[in-house]
Amino acid sequence: MEYAPPLLLLLSTCVALRLYAILPREKPSSHGARSRSETCSLAVFLGSGGHTSEALALLTGLDFDRYCFRKYVVSEGDILSAKKAITLESEKVSGSPPHNAPYSVLTIPRARRVHQSLLTTPISSVWSLIVCVYHITLLPLLTGQRWADVLVLNGPGTCVMLCLAVYLNRFLGLPSPKLVYIESFARVKRLSLSGKILRPFVDRFLVQWPELARENSRAQYRGCLV
Repeated sequence: MEYAPPLLLLLSTCVALRLYAILPREKPSSHGARSRSETCSLAVFLGSGGHTSEALALLTGLDFDRYCFRKYVVSEGDILSAKKAITLESEKVSGSPPHNAPYSVLTIPRARRVHQSLLTTPISSVWSLIVCVYHITLLPLLTGQRWADVLVLNGPGTCVMLCLAVYLNRFLGLPSPKLVYIESFARVKRLSLSGKILRPFVDRFLVQWPELARENSRAQYRGCLV
């Protein structure tokens, strides 16, 4: 037992150093960027309501031949977002056999439901994280198939669980998608809570108003994206 405190301190130090090593750099580098002709798989979190509308509006301008396979992640009970994703696919892609569709829809538990008590939120958040780890970490290990090359997030809170699962992969040295967070167009002067939490951890943090880029480190302004 007398060795427990030093060992615990050593373990904590190693974990902290590993986390520091996998954090994104302050200024994103173009090193390792894909060429325009190279394809990659894309995952997009549809956060329901306006978040879903903005995410799908962003996707309409993408070349679906390049970003293939596509994975739409929706929260449990959000049937409307799943239907909108399927509608977008039917409009953008035609002629694909049903058994060979170039996309899938993944449903994960919500980290917190609307009006849910704060007392039960930790339980639902942990369950959401467990399911995310299963899909992003365990399932690819079992199947040998990469989950996605890029994961696009724009809130709300459930996207934090997806980010945590991706960071578990990075911590363990496993293949993990690049994280791109796009702040909502409705956020003009202040970041959302999800944005504030994820800003230090995502590979690209994009805002749609120049004021936000000036006031927040790591934020990049690329004009109106939706």
